[in-house]
Amino acid sequence: MKRFLFIIQGEGRGHLTQALSLAQLLRAAGHEVAAVLVGRSGGSAAPDFFTEAIDAPVETFSSPGLVYHPRTHALDLKATTRQTIRHLGSYARSIRQIRRAIRTHRPDAVINFYDILGGLTFAWYRPAVPLVCVAHQYLLGHPRFPHPQGWRFDRWLVALNSRLTALGAKQRLALSFTPLPDRPGLTVVPPLLRQELLTRRQGGMPYLSDTAFLLAYVSQDALGQQLLEEHRKHPEVPIHLFKGGVKKAVEPVDATLSHHRIDGTAFLDQMEQCRAVVTTAGFEAVCEAMYLGKPVLLTPMPNHYEQRCNALDAVRAGAGVADFDRFNLKKLLDYLPTHDQRANEAFRHWQSQFPTLFLKALDSVLHQPDSVADFSKKTSEPAVSYPRLALLRQKISLR
Repeated sequence: MKRFLFIIQGEGRGHLTQALSLAQLLRAAGHEVAAVLVGRSGGSAAPDFFTEAIDAPVETFSSPGLVYHPRTHALDLKATTRQTIRHLGSYARSIRQIRRAIRTHRPDAVINFYDILGGLTFAWYRPAVPLVCVAHQYLLGHPRFPHPQGWRFDRWLVALNSRLTALGAKQRLALSFTPLPDRPGLTVVPPLLRQELLTRRQGGMPYLSDTAFLLAYVSQDALGQQLLEEHRKHPEVPIHLFKGGVKKAVEPVDATLSHHRIDGTAFLDQMEQCRAVVTTAGFEAVCEAMYLGKPVLLTPMPNHYEQRCNALDAVRAGAGVADFDRFNLKKLLDYLPTHDQRANEAFRHWQSQFPTLFLKALDSVLHQPDSVADFSKKTSEPAVSYPRLALLRQKISLR
């Protein structure tokens, strides 16, 4: 039995859901999740759906998060940078907190779900334990990954962030819609899907339906308003919209539009029966739709480079159709008769390999000669063999 410690970038639900799935896999294989550290903007509490299901001690720490424009909900890089600089002191304390947790729980390996402070902890302090990094974002560095034209600065910024999250990593596991060749230090693996979804499919629940409603999910009011405008153009199409701020389980808006409180189980219930899914280009929701055989309309959040990449990659994998400007229901309705279910079957076959491929990748890291944790080593002083990080340390007191 091996002990693992998770570090999770906890904004949104994607990385949290992936961590729940991997925890289930590790326990089924006889291993233990000793502790979980969740990075949140401002160090706020982790969501209830996660803390209730992870079955391990959970700590939160203050970690950088993205800032969006309050009206357009476009990603605001300047505001994100200002917020990051303003909270450098709290991030330094978070790095110390992560180091203490590693020394306290003595894991055999640390698994980082794309949190930048997890990577910086290993860069500064070099804990004597192997680090494995898991995220879809690592796939953006693969030579076969599709990128939108232009966006050079954003592409560089995402690549930099991915590199910082994986400083000191023994292996990076890149979640992918489809199989792709491995690269040095990069293993391509299937998506991590929650057991609740896999059980539904295995139990023979319908994954293709003739019912007419569209299932929609948006995380921000600005996007909800955009979808409402599309609904007015197509009032004959029923839409079940999951969004924040809904107090009741279901709140009817008119004869064909209803608002639903965000609930993971209810969302999957609806996804089983819907005709198609309308959402932004988050990786996790697209994977769930593909597994259940549902075509997807993808509209990336404004100014969000990663989501534009995800949309291109999802279309390449046969998930559905993308519109980079707005939720275009006409484009989705025109696409539906042409959707090829063979892409969904291929996705399910690829995803079924994830237990074997994940455990094989972790096993290879744990059995590397220098991967035996030695907690007798002192790590009270930061390692300074990264010159640029040493320069940063002159500006941030880590003591």
